[in-house]
Amino acid sequence: MKILKWFLWITITTVVLGALTVAGLYLFLKDDLPSVAELKQVQLQTPMQVYSADGELIAQFGEIRRIPLQLDEIPKPLIQAFLATEDQRFYEHFGIDPIGVARAFFLLVSTGEIQGGGSTITQQLARNFYLSFEQTWSRKVKEAFISLRMEKELSKDEILELYLNKITFGHRAHGVGAAAQVYYGKDVKDLTLAQMAMIAGLPKAPSTMNPISNPERAEQRRAVVLGRMLAEGFITDSQYRQALAEPIATKLHGAEVTMDAPYLAEMVRAEMVNRYGEEMAYTSGFKVYITANAKQQRAAQQAVRLNLHGYDERHGYRGPEQVLWPADAEPWTAEAINQHLQTQENIGLTEPAVVVEVAGQQATVQLSNGRLGRLEWSALAWARPYLHADRQGPAPQQAADVLKVGEQVRVRQTEQGWRLAQIPEPSAAIIALRPQDGGIAAAVGGYSFSVSQYNRAIQAKRQAGSNIKPFIYSAALENGFTLATLVNDAPINQWNPGSGIAWRPRNSPDVYEGPIRVRQGLAKSKNVVSVRLLRALGVDTTVEYLTRFGFAIDELPRNESLSLGSASMTPLEVARGYAVFANGGYLVNPYFIERIEDSQGEILYSARPAVACVLCESGEREVLPAPQVITEQNAFLITQGLQSAVWGGGSWQHRTGWNGTAWRVQQSKPLIKRAGRNVVGKTGTTNDVKDTWFSGYVSGLVTTAWVGFDNLERALGSTTMNENLSSAEQPISGTEAGAKTALPMWIDFMEVAVQDVPVEPFIVPPGLVSARIDLATGKLSRANDYTSRFEYFLPGTAPSEYAKGETNRDIFAEDDSIF
Repeated sequence: MKILKWFLWITITTVVLGALTVAGLYLFLKDDLPSVAELKQVQLQTPMQVYSADGELIAQFGEIRRIPLQLDEIPKPLIQAFLATEDQRFYEHFGIDPIGVARAFFLLVSTGEIQGGGSTITQQLARNFYLSFEQTWSRKVKEAFISLRMEKELSKDEILELYLNKITFGHRAHGVGAAAQVYYGKDVKDLTLAQMAMIAGLPKAPSTMNPISNPERAEQRRAVVLGRMLAEGFITDSQYRQALAEPIATKLHGAEVTMDAPYLAEMVRAEMVNRYGEEMAYTSGFKVYITANAKQQRAAQQAVRLNLHGYDERHGYRGPEQVLWPADAEPWTAEAINQHLQTQENIGLTEPAVVVEVAGQQATVQLSNGRLGRLEWSALAWARPYLHADRQGPAPQQAADVLKVGEQVRVRQTEQGWRLAQIPEPSAAIIALRPQDGGIAAAVGGYSFSVSQYNRAIQAKRQAGSNIKPFIYSAALENGFTLATLVNDAPINQWNPGSGIAWRPRNSPDVYEGPIRVRQGLAKSKNVVSVRLLRALGVDTTVEYLTRFGFAIDELPRNESLSLGSASMTPLEVARGYAVFANGGYLVNPYFIERIEDSQGEILYSARPAVACVLCESGEREVLPAPQVITEQNAFLITQGLQSAVWGGGSWQHRTGWNGTAWRVQQSKPLIKRAGRNVVGKTGTTNDVKDTWFSGYVSGLVTTAWVGFDNLERALGSTTMNENLSSAEQPISGTEAGAKTALPMWIDFMEVAVQDVPVEPFIVPPGLVSARIDLATGKLSRANDYTSRFEYFLPGTAPSEYAKGETNRDIFAEDDSIF
């Protein structure tokens, strides 16, 4: 009895002391424990994701990659794999597993050190959220207290869901959703049993047991997980053996980006960091929806890339990137070639390849992963030697004239097969806006973001060339000129006493027609007409007027070169200016973020852009009106002039027909075949062809295209026809220009983009009158034939005289100084 009494006293004392110890430890550590509110509102660090307007993922930003999932979104076998391996009694214990604790205590007694193991899923979650991974008594005690509190405040399913979304799997993947994407490029629901087992085995040692860093250890760990699942009865023996035999086939996958728009994505990233700071922007799980849709953005990127390849091909082949072995050396093995190609990156549309055979008019190249590609003669015939920007060598006759075995080159995939390629040397940009509110419909800032992150669409200030002329003409119409006013298209020779030289602006081409109507001057892009208009208005008046279109006054030169486009502007600034003509006279502010959502889908920000007041007057929704900077009538008249740039005028039957500089638009059936669709635009080319532009619009979409070299000293040059190619295969030759270099890119984009733009004609606004004029004099006409046309005028500006007899072609002899 004495022994029993002593045993009871010792037991009671031990229990009381243990309870007091636990209570003391709790009081000592309670300030370091998380609050109930923290447990109920756990915030998982998730990356920022950027989506197109139609919901396609274009980018993900943040070191931690996580795809939060609800428990019912995670496949049952994957959950069972974790339970079998990490905590088979998860749904029975209270956060601490006595059996696991006993096992850990035995390890402590037998080794004298605190060992791993014994931790439940709840304890692992507590450690991941709030503690370090150091093996100390204090950490283990805190872990236990936090686990007990978690079990009290959260349900088992809530704890398991947090655990599966929180734990680390290596390669910056956190949570099972991200692990499935990183290792297999799949959604969790699409994983095989073997892949689920692999993922479930990673938390034990994510950096050293993952299938990318250590496939052997990963396979061993997978076998352990499958064995535990079999032992727990979660899988059958047949499933076990089948999964065990599945090969370790994995590679590192990026985010599941479904639309490649890196320049737009970078614009969003910079804006979000500016708004929220780096840490919050990259970890708060923001979902950012942009104004661009996937279809138009893809079309813009494709147009930029294909047209730069077109430029590069007509200017000649610059040779291989490197020679891997000389002609008299032993050829590399296919394995050696493949190992080398693994170190080379794909750029834009191009892939690196090595020439392994050349015969007659074809060649064979080896691509990465041992693939072979055949280059037919149609893929090689373009490759005349590049000599310089204005000269190409003779057209090749055989494949050996272009390629040699052992050379590393680039190829690109086309509908006809592989084609010899090279990374284009010039740069290009496209920016498209919705003119009603300024929403960016597409933006591409260069050929390849991996080569250059410089976004030329919004950052490159380049001389605008003739793209500036519509703004000059708009100022003229505001100050008394009409589309029928005659201006002298004659050479200008102005002596400058200060410089001691004469200024002689010239047309391009160097052709002069004498007095022509303002409509013709704009459509034909007559340089001297633009200069005479600016002289009539005055430089200061013109500069002040151009600021209405959003151009900074201190960036507009105060001299007559302004009329020829000496001002430097970004493509975005140019497109914004053209949007004023497209929307009826309103200056909108470009924007690219439509809305921002938090990780729970709550809207934090929704764009409220200022819109063209045509929408305001509809009464359908409350909107912020954009300022009206020119009249609706002025905008319509400029649109009329730009329409003539596309369609020209006169009568080809009577040999008076003429083309505007944008006549190539007529050849685009997708753009002009829809009844009621009006397409207008303006070319632009600077001195020495260093910048080429095309800006144009339909009702509902404005687009500016630019092509040039980043090096301001380099000109785009000229080409001759390649005798190997037909005119259809090489439709462009001669000196590069806005109409040849930038316009084809604009057409390629717009042919796709307008498919999502409603067909609406440009409506004649109220307040304009129409009168039939004589085409030669701009005066009223009674004729009803090819010598006349109807023209639009502001009230009181229509001519009052009728044309009589022959026109005096020396009409400006006495007042040439005015014009």
